[in-house]
Amino acid sequence: MLAGPIFSREVLTSPRQGRHFVLRAGYVLGLFVLMYTASQATFGWQQVSSLGETARFGSLLFQLFSMVQLALVLFFAPLFAASRVAQEKDRQTLVLLLMTDLRDRELVAGKLLASLLPVGMLLAASAPVFALILVLGGVSLEQIGWSLAICAATGLAAGSWGSLVAFWREKTFQTLAISVLGLVLFLGTVEAGVGLLGSASSAGQRLGWCDPFRGMLHVLDPLAAEAGRQSSTIAALPYVIAMCVLALATNAVAVMRLRVWNPSRTFADPQKEAASTEAATRAATRSIWSNPIIWREICTKAYGRKIAFIKLAYFVLFLFAVAYVQHARSENAEKVLGMISPAGFGFVAMAIVSLLLVNAQAVTALTTERDAKTLELLLVTDITAREFIFGKIGGVLYNMAVVLLLPVAGLVWLAAQGLISGENFLFVAIGFLVLVLFAAMLGLHAGLSFDNSRSAIANSLGTMFFLFLGVFVCMLLIVEAGSSFFQQMTSFLVFILGGSMGLWASLTHRNPSAALTTSAFALPFLTFYAIIGFLVGDTMAPCVAVSATYGFTIFAMLVPAVSEFDVALGRTTLDKG
Repeated sequence: MLAGPIFSREVLTSPRQGRHFVLRAGYVLGLFVLMYTASQATFGWQQVSSLGETARFGSLLFQLFSMVQLALVLFFAPLFAASRVAQEKDRQTLVLLLMTDLRDRELVAGKLLASLLPVGMLLAASAPVFALILVLGGVSLEQIGWSLAICAATGLAAGSWGSLVAFWREKTFQTLAISVLGLVLFLGTVEAGVGLLGSASSAGQRLGWCDPFRGMLHVLDPLAAEAGRQSSTIAALPYVIAMCVLALATNAVAVMRLRVWNPSRTFADPQKEAASTEAATRAATRSIWSNPIIWREICTKAYGRKIAFIKLAYFVLFLFAVAYVQHARSENAEKVLGMISPAGFGFVAMAIVSLLLVNAQAVTALTTERDAKTLELLLVTDITAREFIFGKIGGVLYNMAVVLLLPVAGLVWLAAQGLISGENFLFVAIGFLVLVLFAAMLGLHAGLSFDNSRSAIANSLGTMFFLFLGVFVCMLLIVEAGSSFFQQMTSFLVFILGGSMGLWASLTHRNPSAALTTSAFALPFLTFYAIIGFLVGDTMAPCVAVSATYGFTIFAMLVPAVSEFDVALGRTTLDKG
């Protein structure tokens, strides 16, 4: 095949795994649950009496499915691509691939397409569900086709970016952080450029083609793009081409630089390294703290030498958020999607990126140890489980200090500007700090629960992402339901129960316990309660609900981890054997 033997092997072996079918069935089931929840939020138990109402619901459902699917593709495509290459580097097997007769393009394209195979599979599985919307009306077959095309092209471009970063950087955390920050900064730069150039100008339109969300909005409402348009074809085609061009350019750079970046300059020949070690004279040593784990996390370059550039990129993103809030304030902008003020939206965006980075740092702190075969060495030392876990948590919080302090500084600035009250500042700060600890502990829990690094990273970051996405979808449907929300509240229970089942499967993968089961089912329900409290203008109740439920979940994951390594890793002493 054109992609080479790597992709061919993935195509042949993936259908042999049970999760291949579970993933497809689960995704389609999730879409149907979302469809049912949206129908109950729109109609309730009333009987639909006109075709117009059905068509309007079909249009709403198509918009909801398209935007949710685009967000999923944009997040998971670079995550899958980056984690696959990063795992090869951590295990030092990428060097073996470079020694084979594989061409550079076969290696790059094979790894990329193999990692994007699950994404393409889910897009194909969603096509029949999208086709069912045609029965309701309000949407054309052409719109559905262009929606799937934009998602596929966006996944290819985003996955290419994640693959490029993974071939470039050595450390898994750097790869994940640069992938996430790069995407956010790219979309922010495109939107800022379109705003400065003007969306009606020729340059602004061409620059806007690089934003897949703009393309999706054109597909969802083709007549709003330009008066007189009767089809979404002209509006959507440039966006698909732009994404494909970006993917082609990114892969071309990866192919040309593959053997320049790899092997890394830090990679040493084992024989030469051993010879130089024997001949070296004794050098001065550094004193190590009583807890060597946190000493390594803080005092050494355990996560690479370029960690400062990640913090700088986050600071640039913070400046973008401040500029957005100032611009929205000067123009007296309305609430974003009718739910949250521009100032609150800016803080939430920064907080989400911060939590994802903290979670990525935490999960890679464990997966890197496992892939480098150093976790087993730590288990046979006199380091206790308590020292190991708290050392890792302390290292995560120290390395991500800038990422955590900037959102809090933004809150202080909003309070000084009078955009939020002192009471709201206190509640938001407490809730944010609790979520930071939850993100860190969830990453460590996933790293301990999954033997495969890619599974651990996908489950950890995926859990965080689905929590954010579920909150957003719930808020959107509650606003859509309006005054009839409480009459249709039972429909939301199905959506929440589905989220609880997914969270339960992730948290109790290796070590099922009553505390984790309680957390898995209580967390979505109390989060839903916090959403309702926020939308009705309450402040203290959402803070208490978030702090209580996420705090309990933190302890439910922490207590087994700090008890014994056997408990944390889900095995007995005989298994170490």
